[in-house]
Amino acid sequence: MKYLNVPTEIKAIGDTGTIEGYASIFGNIDLGGDVIERGAFKEIVKNSSGMVVVLNQHNTRDPIGVAEVKQDDKGLSFKGQFILEAASARSAYALAKGGALTGMSIGYDVLEGGAKILESGIRQLKSLKLWEISLVTFGMNPLAGIDSVKQAGNITTIREFEDFLRDAGGFSKAQATDIAVGGWKKLNDRRDAGEADDATKYLKFL
Repeated sequence: MKYLNVPTEIKAIGDTGTIEGYASIFGNIDLGGDVIERGAFKEIVKNSSGMVVVLNQHNTRDPIGVAEVKQDDKGLSFKGQFILEAASARSAYALAKGGALTGMSIGYDVLEGGAKILESGIRQLKSLKLWEISLVTFGMNPLAGIDSVKQAGNITTIREFEDFLRDAGGFSKAQATDIAVGGWKKLNDRRDAGEADDATKYLKFL
């Protein structure tokens, strides 16, 4: 599962623990260079009541509520309910109402053929499987937005680089191998030159 802090909007937080807004906005390029196309959520994981799990900071051991989600022309809207019997949900609810927890993020997988790198370097996401939505502290942090990009600075071998290209970029194995062969030397040259090891900059450089 990958995490994406996308353009979002919390519209209202009710006194009874309700919350509503948008967990994802279609057509906006986020600070990590991704854009989610309209209708991109082809699969949505729901519980037996037809609701999506709401997590605290993407922590699968810390569910704090459930939400009904729906795609419209604007994005992925949600209407949720904090489960206030749980201590962490009460805490998240209080922080959200107080303005300390205002970001939304999604946990997702890219379905086969569901991502495309445009000539501009933007990654277009058009076929996704949604696992959960989360309240997060920083909804638009460009490094924390995509889990694979956040960890990209730890890549030390060309094989790890190929894996990264497949996971983060949606490339096929053959495509990732071709890109890695040409790009690995450039990446190492930049590292040797002492430039910042920022995966987002490097993807744009490629």
